[in-house]
Amino acid sequence: MSVLMSRRDLEFLLYEWLDVEQLTLRERYTDHSRDTFDAALELAASIATEHFAPHNKLADANEPTFDGERVHLIPEVAKALDVYWGSGLMTATMDEAVGGGQLPHVVASALMSWFQAANVGTSGYPFLTMANANLLLAHGSPEQVETWVRPMLEGRYFGTMCLSEPGAGSSLADVATRAEPQPDGTYRLFGNKMWISGGEHDLSDNIVHLVLARVSGAPEGVKGLSLFIVPKVLADGTRNDVTLAGLNHKMGYRGTVNTLLNFGEKSGAVGDLVGEEGRGLACMFHMMNEARIGVGLGAVALGYTGYLKSLQYAKERVQGRPAGSADPVAIVEHADVKRMLLAQKSYVEGALALLLFCSRLVDEEKTADTPEARDAAHLLLDVLTPIAKSWPSQWCLAANDLAIQVHGGYGYTRDYDVEQHYRDNRLNPIHEGTHGIQGQDLLGRKVIMQGGAGLMALVAAIEQTLARADDHEHAVALRATVERIVEVTQAIWAPADPALGLANASLYLEAVGHAVIAWMWLEQVLAAEGKVGDFYDGKRAASSYFFRYELPRTGPQLDLLAALDRTTLDTWAEWL
Repeated sequence: MSVLMSRRDLEFLLYEWLDVEQLTLRERYTDHSRDTFDAALELAASIATEHFAPHNKLADANEPTFDGERVHLIPEVAKALDVYWGSGLMTATMDEAVGGGQLPHVVASALMSWFQAANVGTSGYPFLTMANANLLLAHGSPEQVETWVRPMLEGRYFGTMCLSEPGAGSSLADVATRAEPQPDGTYRLFGNKMWISGGEHDLSDNIVHLVLARVSGAPEGVKGLSLFIVPKVLADGTRNDVTLAGLNHKMGYRGTVNTLLNFGEKSGAVGDLVGEEGRGLACMFHMMNEARIGVGLGAVALGYTGYLKSLQYAKERVQGRPAGSADPVAIVEHADVKRMLLAQKSYVEGALALLLFCSRLVDEEKTADTPEARDAAHLLLDVLTPIAKSWPSQWCLAANDLAIQVHGGYGYTRDYDVEQHYRDNRLNPIHEGTHGIQGQDLLGRKVIMQGGAGLMALVAAIEQTLARADDHEHAVALRATVERIVEVTQAIWAPADPALGLANASLYLEAVGHAVIAWMWLEQVLAAEGKVGDFYDGKRAASSYFFRYELPRTGPQLDLLAALDRTTLDTWAEWL
């Protein structure tokens, strides 16, 4: 059995719960069947196991270096990526018109989980390139698609996203990179971009940077931002004015080269406008939202493989005697070890369900039968996106922490994989908008959008599950929590004081996130109803753990939120 991902769990979620086979009745997916889905899953598992996993620790120990002229990576990265692009998985979900396979997004997410579990560093390159290409397919001109997207789909060009700057990390309103219009319709860009993953390497013939910048004379704030294609090498083969200023060296995720880029050290970096001036952030959100779900999936994958490896270790490691036993036993027999394994299982399997559910919503948004159904899927996905990014990043990291604990002293060493998984996963609460920013997005925008329609869409979706669950023990607990969330959300915004309302937005994110994962567990329990065997009993045990040990955490959190506590708001910087 693989210690990367659980094929059995993926099949349960895809076929027994989400019923992805029904998607093949829709025009976009009629060329597919369970056979093609299974073949794709088998292919992803095989490539991830044979070509990505073997160099995961090697890439961590030998991170990218810069000699002043070029970036050096271990050769195994390029070899693995050649296999990946050759497999056709890069274009799995894209339109046939661009050579894509039109695979459902939910299946493609299951495929990507294998690669992120095997080697999150190497998988970062196709992940970013795919998101870059999808943005240009949605917002680029036919000429831009032909010039830049087609080579990316063939693996000849890679892509990045360039938002953050040394003085403007998550605060995009403060972006200072400027763009000067030219008579030929292009722009010249001047500025610096920080934390750019995949920003420089020799893995491809070219790197297509998508850069947020402010056209001269544009207003301050995010409304003045525009989006530009700024390639490393111009279409005529000459080198663009994009310079690597240095590499960032992170505690994890070391296999993905991370850079500081200077644009316009000489005459200015040539950029091609995507869409209209002043619409840059709206276009970039296409990539950002895809990346946020992808970051959540990566967090799940790292938590999941850590869980599987700690479970395997616990079954093999003999140590200690339980009360009443004269003989040593495998540590999996100890109640406290079972507690840690159950916690991991409840986090990673609950979070995987959420990410696949969100991916299924992407398919609904694209292919549902009616405009109303597509709009409903879009609204629910909007509300769930900050949770899908942040909850796995927090709690699957906690699973990695527990995986180290299960290994004992060995878990703290580099002889075992789990310490690297923790370091790699620690980036995800920061990646693509920090935990705090996602909390403000959820509470300050998503649940109150359209006069509260966002929150009501989430509540209505959960109530549909509760209606099927009747008086199930878990349904009773979840119903009470959801009712409390509605009450507390109203109480938070009753004073109409945004500073006070958002002071504890992260706590709100955690509480609502726990309720959403409880919902995912209730869905899984219903899908397993009447089915026998260790796999289904394991689902029921993990669900019980989450409802009895985890969901009760939301009670004190919601009480604090309802009290409109001002502790954080009123603390002076001088006191800290």
